[in-house]
Amino acid sequence: MKVYAIELTLRAPWVHSLKEKRMILKSILNKLHNKFNISVGEIAKQDDHQLLVIGIVGLALTTRQLESRMEEIITFIDETTEAEIIEIKKEKDFY
Repeated sequence: MKVYAIELTLRAPWVHSLKEKRMILKSILNKLHNKFNISVGEIAKQDDHQLLVIGIVGLALTTRQLESRMEEIITFIDETTEAEIIEIKKEKDFY
C-alpha cells in the first residue's frame, strides 16, 4: 500500500472576502472528494482571502498508480477552477 500527500497553493486574485473564498474552496473540496475518494481540506492561510492551501491525502496500490493519481488530481484542479496553482508539494510514503 502506498500513501501520497499533496499540498497545493492556489491564488484567486478576484476574491474579495472570506465568504467568497469559502464558496470556491467548498466547491473544489467536494469535487475532489467525490471524484477521487480522497481526504482533502484547507490546511493553511485560512485568513487570507486570495490564497487557498489545500491538503490532499490518498492511497494507491502501486507506485505507478500513485504517480498517475497525483497527476490526475493536479490536472483536475487546474482544469476545473479559475484559481491559479502557484505551488505544488508532493510527498510519497511507501509501505
